[in-house]
Amino acid sequence: VKIYETLGFAVEATHDVPTEKVRAAFLPVGESHLELLEPTDPSSVIARFLEKRAGLHHVCVLVDDIDGALAELKARGVPVLDETPRVGAGGCRVAFVHPRGAAGVLLELKESAR
Repeated sequence: VKIYETLGFAVEATHDVPTEKVRAAFLPVGESHLELLEPTDPSSVIARFLEKRAGLHHVCVLVDDIDGALAELKARGVPVLDETPRVGAGGCRVAFVHPRGAAGVLLELKESAR
């Protein structure tokens, strides 16, 4: 986070996600947010990812209706990692699309606050 603060970004919020063993920091960038993940346990998926290759882990897009978005993707044959949404950082409902269905990028769907 420090390098981003040095570059003029400000941390808007941080959330621990115990189920994923990470701490998430959110930095506003225009109309979007940059989410930085820090592993809180060496056995977490993020810790193993960083150990193996580091770099970009996933891209997140905001959707109004995550259940509808998942249903539409599955109907179109897009492979998903989460059949149903789970709880993500800040208590938001999230689900992941398999990289095979998103041009090689792990894609997170995040439901906007209602």
